[in-house]
Amino acid sequence: MNTLAHVNPYGVLIEPDTMKLERLLPGPIERVWSYLAESDLRSQWLAAGDMPMKIDASFELVWRNDTLSNPPSKRPEEFAEVQRMQSRIVELDPPRRLTISWGGSGSVSFNLEPKGSDVLLTITHRRMPDRAAALMFGAGWHMHLDTLAARINGQPPQPFWEGWARLKSEYDRLIPA
Repeated sequence: MNTLAHVNPYGVLIEPDTMKLERLLPGPIERVWSYLAESDLRSQWLAAGDMPMKIDASFELVWRNDTLSNPPSKRPEEFAEVQRMQSRIVELDPPRRLTISWGGSGSVSFNLEPKGSDVLLTITHRRMPDRAAALMFGAGWHMHLDTLAARINGQPPQPFWEGWARLKSEYDRLIPA
């Protein structure tokens, strides 16, 4: 029996400006790490961009969320087809931990912990500026992690933007005003 069946698929505010999300993924840990570190694999669930594996390395993440599912998902009008963000590596301990700066403010940590033949991926997004950002990031991370889980399990991901819109409404109910 899976001892981590209790892993909550929803992001949880652990501080007013910090959200934590978890997913239990099939291992080994090196496989899951490759989906964080390698641009071609990361682009299948999150964003492309060559990420030099060294502290203080700068890089650019490039999102094309429309293309994360087949057929492509219909993007809301308020989002550009391509989104770009400059970032840098803040912490690095392959294959267990990666922390990156999130644009000009905040940071995102990816922690990997072996759990038998599975891997617990914990994402912690720090210094979200306000509730509106928490709603967007919560729905975004949740949908991106669902896409990652589908990819790693060899399944087609759900349409990204439709899932994101549904999840944003759910996070609106879950995150205190």
